[in-house]
Amino acid sequence: MTGEAVFLSASIPDPRRNPQYAETADPFAIGAAVAGLVHVTLGRRLLVWGGHPAITPMVWAVAEGVGVEYGSWVKLYQSRFFEGMFPQENARFQNVTYVDAVNDGRDESLAYMRQRMLEEQKFFAAVFVGGMEGVEAECELFRGLQPAASAYAVATTGGAAWRLHGELYDQPACLANSIDYIGMFHRLLGIAANETRHPRRS
Repeated sequence: MTGEAVFLSASIPDPRRNPQYAETADPFAIGAAVAGLVHVTLGRRLLVWGGHPAITPMVWAVAEGVGVEYGSWVKLYQSRFFEGMFPQENARFQNVTYVDAVNDGRDESLAYMRQRMLEEQKFFAAVFVGGMEGVEAECELFRGLQPAASAYAVATTGGAAWRLHGELYDQPACLANSIDYIGMFHRLLGIAANETRHPRRS
C-alpha cells in the first residue's frame, strides 16, 4: 500500500464566485479535515493535491511539525497559468510539478493539470473536502481514471463535498456525521494509528 497514493481535492468556497457552495461550507471543518488527512498520511502514504492558495498553506502547517522529509511524502501539482500567484509555501515543498498553461486559458490549463495529476500516480483513495465546481470536476475525472480506487466525500465540510456525498455510492455514514477527522481517516484509509512514519519514501 505504501507504493500507492492518496489524492486530496479541496478548497474553501468563495461566496463572491459561487454563493451556492459557500452557503453550506464550513471553513473551520475544511481546515480540520485537511489537517487530519495530512496527519494520518504523512510518512505513511504519498499525498497528492493540486495547488490551491488556501489549501497548500494548511498542508505545510501540519507537514512542518511531523518530523519526516515532507518533500518525499507529498506531491503538489501547480499550473503555470497561475504563475505569480503561487502561495509562498510552494517554495518549501521539494516535490512540485509545474504544468504548462494551455492557450493562456484558465479552464483549459486546469483541465490539463488535473489530467496529468490523476494519470501519473496509482491511487488507492481520494478525499474530497469542501470546494466548488473544481472539486466536482476532479471527482468526476478521478473516478474515470482511477476506477478501482475509493472516493470519499467529507459531507461535514460542506460545499462540493456535501453535494458529492449524496451522489456517490456506498459512502460511509461517518462522512456525514463525524468531525473526528483523524480517527475517521485512519479507519477509511486502513492506516493504523501506530503505523510507523518513515522519514523518506523508498
